[in-house]
Amino acid sequence: MTHQAERFPGQAKYLSSLSRTISLARSQLRTLAARIAGGAGRAAGANGQAVELGRHILGQQQMLSYHSLSRLDRSLLLQGRIAAMQVAARDKIRHLGDVEFRVCSQWGEDGIVEWLCQKLPGINRSFVEFGVENFAEANCRFLIENRGWRGLVFDGNPEYMKSLREDALYWRHDLTAVNAFITVENINELIAQGGFAGELGILSVDLDGNDYWVLEAIDCVNPAIIILEVNGVFGDLKPLTVPYRPDFHRLVAHYSGQYFGCSVAAAKLLCARKGYSFLGTNTNGVNAFFVRNDLADPILESLGETRAWAPRHRDSRNRLGELDFVRGLGRYQLVADMPVVDLLTGRLVALNELQPLYSDSFMEEFR
Repeated sequence: MTHQAERFPGQAKYLSSLSRTISLARSQLRTLAARIAGGAGRAAGANGQAVELGRHILGQQQMLSYHSLSRLDRSLLLQGRIAAMQVAARDKIRHLGDVEFRVCSQWGEDGIVEWLCQKLPGINRSFVEFGVENFAEANCRFLIENRGWRGLVFDGNPEYMKSLREDALYWRHDLTAVNAFITVENINELIAQGGFAGELGILSVDLDGNDYWVLEAIDCVNPAIIILEVNGVFGDLKPLTVPYRPDFHRLVAHYSGQYFGCSVAAAKLLCARKGYSFLGTNTNGVNAFFVRNDLADPILESLGETRAWAPRHRDSRNRLGELDFVRGLGRYQLVADMPVVDLLTGRLVALNELQPLYSDSFMEEFR
């Protein structure tokens, strides 16, 4: 994120501020609407006019909410488009962090995706993304709103998918939302049923669990770009992943939430086997980017280095399920005795038996 601020100081600050404003406004308007509806309901038995008044106020508030948030969203997208044009002008960059910006993504993925798409103008304008919650914050949402791509998204929570289908974004764009808990056994069938088998622009995998195993199983699409969530706690030197369980849930597997997914080296090994070149991660070390080998030359020629960044976020939880903000190697200590699959040997080994896990440059950022 430091590099984003250096390159786009005005836009980055504005986008971040406006994004927070939109989220706060939505939260406040939902709370206000609930209070109005509750007050109207309590008055129903005593005064029918109060009920009608409450409904009228609620209706006006919902209308105001819609139009106000619509203007905020448009302003945010306009600023995102300005940032996208600046990114498109960057022919050569030091690393992916140089082109990060955030409109709809969790970190700086929007900028990275824009730069890659600019470098690969002929790729299929479609994507598949899973683990999107309600799609408010996702790697590919900006593609739909800025570039008019079509997409297929999955999430295991039916309420998230219901919320997305009720959003104006859903009818305005060619988007398919499917409620499904993704497993190795069902992923190819789900993609094919959604009508997205074959050529694909981007495949984005974020499951907080079986990411490695599910990506390994996918054989019904031929994406130009793969985005795969990685677990920096597992390091960058050894190809490691959690063992496969169809019902894997991150916080059930370990209360801290730090035991999930695969290492950077595992992601690189798998994608190399599938015919993809590693481009680097975002600067927060959460997502790794890969491009298909037959498309890789113009990208790699424009990259100074393919760097994997250590994670700086602090999302660990205590045994009560509360965020406790453990940082760096403290996150490793939480899960050091947990079993992982060493993909070079196929053995199930405790994480603390596989030292060293971190390169010197990775450790310098992570410690």
